[in-house]
Amino acid sequence: MLLFLLEYAAICAGTWLLWKGLKGYVVNSPLDNIPGPPSDSWWAGNLRTMFNRHRGWKFHEDMDKFGAVVKIYGLFRERVLYIHDPKALHSIIVKDQHVYQKPDSSNVITRLVLGPGLLGTSGDSHRKQRKMLNPVFSIKHMRSMTPIFYRITRKLHAVIEEKVRNGPNEVDILHWMGRTALELIGQGGLGYSFDPLVANVPNPFAEAVKNLVPSFSILIFFRPLLPFVEKIGTPAFRSWIVDHFPSERLRLIKNISDTIHSESIEILRDKRTAIQSGDQAMIDKVGEGKDIMSILLKANMMADADDKLPEDVLLGQMSTFLFAAMDTTSNALSIIIHLLAQNQEVQDKLRKEVTAASVTHAAGDIPYDELVDLPYLDAICRETLRCHPPVASVSREAQEDIMLPLSSPIEGLDGKLMHEIFVPRGTNVVSSIMAANRNKKLWGDDAHEWKPERWLSPLPSAVTEAHMPGVYSNLMTFHGGVRSCIGFKFSQLEMKVVLAILVRSFRFTLSDKEIVWNLGGIRYPTVGRSSNIPSMPIRVELVE
Repeated sequence: MLLFLLEYAAICAGTWLLWKGLKGYVVNSPLDNIPGPPSDSWWAGNLRTMFNRHRGWKFHEDMDKFGAVVKIYGLFRERVLYIHDPKALHSIIVKDQHVYQKPDSSNVITRLVLGPGLLGTSGDSHRKQRKMLNPVFSIKHMRSMTPIFYRITRKLHAVIEEKVRNGPNEVDILHWMGRTALELIGQGGLGYSFDPLVANVPNPFAEAVKNLVPSFSILIFFRPLLPFVEKIGTPAFRSWIVDHFPSERLRLIKNISDTIHSESIEILRDKRTAIQSGDQAMIDKVGEGKDIMSILLKANMMADADDKLPEDVLLGQMSTFLFAAMDTTSNALSIIIHLLAQNQEVQDKLRKEVTAASVTHAAGDIPYDELVDLPYLDAICRETLRCHPPVASVSREAQEDIMLPLSSPIEGLDGKLMHEIFVPRGTNVVSSIMAANRNKKLWGDDAHEWKPERWLSPLPSAVTEAHMPGVYSNLMTFHGGVRSCIGFKFSQLEMKVVLAILVRSFRFTLSDKEIVWNLGGIRYPTVGRSSNIPSMPIRVELVE
């Protein structure tokens, strides 16, 4: 049976590759008149450069010289649109979002690994989940979770303080930001404690989540087959196939998925028991019943039959929370601390602000409303998320032929101005978050520079008049429309609580090790260019 399936997969893959190759080289495309860089490879197009962890940064920056809509090449000369034009983005993300959908193969990857949560569904299923989840990510709910965030961050403070009590010391900030982010989403999102945040205590679950993103790349090669694979037999049968498939990395992804799934089942069972035992049982649990899953489960129990979320969706939601909230926030916090270590005057100014705000409050915990309004802290967070978004781009696929409007015309290779672009069905469209956030026509000639002060004055009129479709601060960092990041307020609160506590007590400076930021599904730091192990050592000392 396994041999037959392998032969079938090989035939399907070969047929798909032959068709894509012939189509790319033989069939002309309406997109051929759009300017863009030449193909780097006869079979990989521009993708090897675009996704290269070092050279990819320059590729994204160089797109500026071609304009706000650029034609690049995918596999076997497939034409791909690379876009940061505001009006075009609004069409893709908001106005015509029903046309521009996540490729089905991407949804399948997410469903197979994480289950049918928000990231792995579309259409009515996605809308139904989003409707039930929206209330638990409200500002009111974030305000009630702030004490939980402070309690966790004080544990982080204690472990770092222990390391530098006898003098300056090198600390792997990425490691501790990752562990803290997991505990924050654990307690705040699931009402469950994953990590006591003490030194030298390994966490198998945290390691599984961290290793998921670097392992995903292998699935790109199986992407054409995944919609068919999902329909083969039962989950147990598909699991058996993977166990016997000649790919160690594929088995690693399956083991990670199994670890996350089994942990989610245990947490869900525990939460249901607490809810059925009454309110006091909930209060006695981690998160005090204020966590996202406790509220979601209560809402699901009271929902009409048509609106109830089934068991597999609830489990998928939990896996999705953990995956989406851990690496993005921990890496964003690490970027900020790295920038503060390079810019001591900014760090000093921030320390002065958070110290002044904390002295009038018990234990120095700045209340939610005051914390989110601290101007310099807010400016640093916004500018970092503008200039260094954790995710560089998002892809969609046109489900039908459609005209794409433009904010300003582009000149085609034939010399004629194009005020709109015909996008054929099946076209892959890349919305560049980084290029949109760094658009010099909107932000000025210094758009590529990190300058928190730009947020302390009114934004340029070009920025506000562009009507960028992002949900956050005229930026695309958290995307927009129905698939915007539902947890962006949760992430913002995490970042501000952690920074307010740490910067008040510690000074961060660069160590003698070179820190290199690598392009990936989520950007990540390493020591030097040759290493692929995520790490960010920073010199830390107590502030007197």
